Amino acid sequence: MNGSTQAHPDTLFRPMIDPFGRTIRYLRVSVTDRCDLRCFYCMSEDMTFLPKADLLTLEELDRLCSAFVAKGVRKIRLTGGEPLVRRNVMSLVRSLSRHLSTGALDELTLTTNGSQLARFAQELADCGVRRVNVSLDTLDAEKFRAITRWGDIDKVFSGIEAAQAAGLAVKINAVALKNLNEDEIPALMQWAHGKGMGLTLIEVMPMGDIGAGRIDQYVPLSLLRARLEKHYTLTDLDDNTGGPARYVRVAETGGKLGFITPMTHNFCESCNRVRITCTGTLHTCLGHEDASDLRRPLRASEDNGLLSATIDRAIGLKPKGHDFIIDRRHNRPSVSRHMSVTGG
Repeated sequence: MNGSTQAHPDTLFRPMIDPFGRTIRYLRVSVTDRCDLRCFYCMSEDMTFLPKADLLTLEELDRLCSAFVAKGVRKIRLTGGEPLVRRNVMSLVRSLSRHLSTGALDELTLTTNGSQLARFAQELADCGVRRVNVSLDTLDAEKFRAITRWGDIDKVFSGIEAAQAAGLAVKINAVALKNLNEDEIPALMQWAHGKGMGLTLIEVMPMGDIGAGRIDQYVPLSLLRARLEKHYTLTDLDDNTGGPARYVRVAETGGKLGFITPMTHNFCESCNRVRITCTGTLHTCLGHEDASDLRRPLRASEDNGLLSATIDRAIGLKPKGHDFIIDRRHNRPSVSRHMSVTGG
């Protein structure tokens, strides 16, 4: 592309402020749609993954993330699928860590299922990663295998131990699943808090066709909180980590418990987040079908002017909020794309 088609240089560093006055400072990046597990609320067992040729290269992901850092992003979370199954993913982590060194980025972190964490925990810490989220819905090995279809929970436990040994703070994310793990939440909380880890509960989200009805999986967190309050003292906190969770302190354990409630109470009023898929598609809202192609402008020019202008246009269309619903009549998801494609 010649210079006449590119944006004014000022756009490269223009803060990203959406139509509702929210400044975008948090970027979640899916580095792959692939995963070594098949959690039944997230994927079908016979998932068809994207051709590898469709994925951005790690160098392109680095350039894309760096463009967002230049425009004011202060926190980057790498996600998947499972980010640690992406070949040579640590080269991306090492490269992005330069923004931590310069002070342009406050935090570089990731969400993982923990299966590969024992291999990479020390290297992540060496790159400046200070905390990770580990997705774990049960402490029962058989139940874990049923949820993930073939997972080995001991690998997750080993990954968590390796992360803590490397000095990483660990937070456990658990999806609340009706008639499956809802009765286990107190035990999961006590275990996590006993090991110095926070626990965040998440309502199942109607994203992607997984071959099963979400109504059979969904349990409102308001119900689980009410159950917990019969046995524990929960005090609301003002803590804000930049994510969608609302937190309480549990007096009896001393630990923190978070609630992410996309179904019963959306968390949109303070949303400062956008998501990029492994193919370079920008989603400004998890619960909408909005999509902006960043791969085309990224590859159209070595200059980031066109890319930055495309980002600005997308941010200018960010909706006020989402309204997830579970379609009981037709048993179909609110959003057609899978969470593994969007980035968890």
